[in-house]
Amino acid sequence: MPPKKAAEEVKNNVAAFGRVRKNLKMGSVGLPNVGKSSLFNLLTEKTNPAENYPFCTIDPDEARCAVPDERYDFLCDLWKPPSMYPAYLQVTDIAGLIRGAHKGEGLGNAFLSHIQAVDGMYHIVRAFANDEVLHVDDSIDPVRDLNTIQSELCKKDLDILAKTVIAEEAVVRKAGGKFKMNPLFPSTMLEKDQPVRDGTWTSGEIELINEKMQLITTKPTIYLVNLTMKDYLRQKSKYLPPIAKWVTEHGGLPRDIVPFSIEFEEKVHKMRDEPAKLEEFFKESKKSRFEKIVTEGFTKLGLQYYFTAGEKEIRCWTIQKGCLAPQAAGVIHNDFEKGFIKAEVVAYADFKSLCEGGKSMAPFKAVGKYRQEGKTYVVQDGDIIHFQFNVAPKK
Repeated sequence: MPPKKAAEEVKNNVAAFGRVRKNLKMGSVGLPNVGKSSLFNLLTEKTNPAENYPFCTIDPDEARCAVPDERYDFLCDLWKPPSMYPAYLQVTDIAGLIRGAHKGEGLGNAFLSHIQAVDGMYHIVRAFANDEVLHVDDSIDPVRDLNTIQSELCKKDLDILAKTVIAEEAVVRKAGGKFKMNPLFPSTMLEKDQPVRDGTWTSGEIELINEKMQLITTKPTIYLVNLTMKDYLRQKSKYLPPIAKWVTEHGGLPRDIVPFSIEFEEKVHKMRDEPAKLEEFFKESKKSRFEKIVTEGFTKLGLQYYFTAGEKEIRCWTIQKGCLAPQAAGVIHNDFEKGFIKAEVVAYADFKSLCEGGKSMAPFKAVGKYRQEGKTYVVQDGDIIHFQFNVAPKK
């Protein structure tokens, strides 16, 4: 492996690693009995078993949940169209891992492959003691549990890396060449239980990791700390400071930690069909954290969306950050990208401040806020766009 060039260093590995597509998935990861399936059921309105014993979940289950957005709600209230489509986050419920999973303990190899198939992780951490809820290690120690999961993921990546090196070496030798890839890349980090995403890599190295290895520890992670309802309401727990210290010492940011409570969210869920009762409950307590969990997961995957708005439909179109106008148009239909002419754009903030309850674009044109953008325009989150395109009929 040639030496790294400082000019090529990538500072934002979260965006650089992973697959480029719009239907990326967040997967729930953690030890058994930490609240993964309960969280999945509440987020997605499903009823998967969430029993008090290890490996209640075996096969992964996928579902989606709407991404909450006041901007979308505003546009829907303004137009009141017959069709309304929010953005959605894809979520996968994955069974719990235990120590030794990389060696097959607790069906670990299968579960680790399920993690390999998603694009980001909700790492659920149990931060409450309850003798009625089993713990695989018989005691509550969130830092130990964090170390256990990270160690298993790193060891699985070491296994993936070793097999990749062997396969690549065989291909090169079969072609009569000499294998040059450093077999230690990037094992020096993984052997210390350090995720690959926390390293500094050149663009060429990231491309190699993405194409050849698909390592688990490249995936962006949000840490969801499951508290008792009492601790959640007072936002205080003896477990939170050591968890925060561990996350920040292992490449995470404070915003990557979201304290929540399954106990609290289940109580809120039972009142979902009683809006008056729910409103009264929220006056005396904290709000649900599900909006933050969903929006943080969506953002962590490097996703955003633009709006198309009109009398017939309000719709969010999911794209990756940095997407150019023609590719954003292609999300609607391939012909929109092939025959792209221009994008007529109004920023959402401008629309809301100037529309005054109306739907006409005239006020925006009058003050220069209704823009015509070409093929090099980078679509911004929340843009309201109308595409002009032309595709010649097939002969």
